[in-house]
Amino acid sequence: MDEEPSLSHLWEAVAQQWAAWAGKPDHDSYWRYHREPFFALLPRPGRLTLDIGCGEGRVARDLKGMGHNVIAVDVSPTMVRLAKEADPSMQVMVADAASLPFNDGAADLVVAFMSLHDVDDMPAAILETARVLSSGGALCLAIVHPINSAGHFDSLGPDARFVIDDSYLHPHRYQETIERDGLPMTFNSRHWPLEAYFTALANSGYVVEALRELTVDAGSVTERADRARWLRVPLFLDLRARRQ
Repeated sequence: MDEEPSLSHLWEAVAQQWAAWAGKPDHDSYWRYHREPFFALLPRPGRLTLDIGCGEGRVARDLKGMGHNVIAVDVSPTMVRLAKEADPSMQVMVADAASLPFNDGAADLVVAFMSLHDVDDMPAAILETARVLSSGGALCLAIVHPINSAGHFDSLGPDARFVIDDSYLHPHRYQETIERDGLPMTFNSRHWPLEAYFTALANSGYVVEALRELTVDAGSVTERADRARWLRVPLFLDLRARRQ
């Protein structure tokens, strides 16, 4: 039997597609209602902020604009090239989240915005963030909420049932293809239960300081009534953890 392709390989294959999707203003949740709540979790800029799984670089560019000294990394060479093209002055490099090219304690903030569910080894990636953080440094992450990645709605109505067909507790790969406003995007990710994330954080020496469960905003529901069902189930989970 052929081996399953790595998530890193699958994301490299859709890098151009992702850049078109992520770069269109107000197209996805980052622009509409996720950016500001996530940035509210971040501590003030320090000596070095690492953006892990930077994609085409929109988060890193926003962090830079907020005064952070940012180095951004992604395992996809195409993503890194696109991020450099968007801002040639920004430091961007190809690197695996589980094997970062930085010294121990090099950073005081690590940001992983919507990337840890897309890496091939989430526990190893979280452990690596702890290695490159100084004592007292912060990890701020955003992920697809594990409830979201475990199930689906059975219809588009506001009272649609949310169904988990398989096991919430069992990690598994999943793929979703979406087309919106003429732009297609294929997402390849891994579902992990909450326990897996929090075990990885605890084993890496983190203490969670803040946690947010995000749904759609009222404006999105006004634009499209079928989004109302997401007012009952969280889309994303954001948290800030402190390295001890």
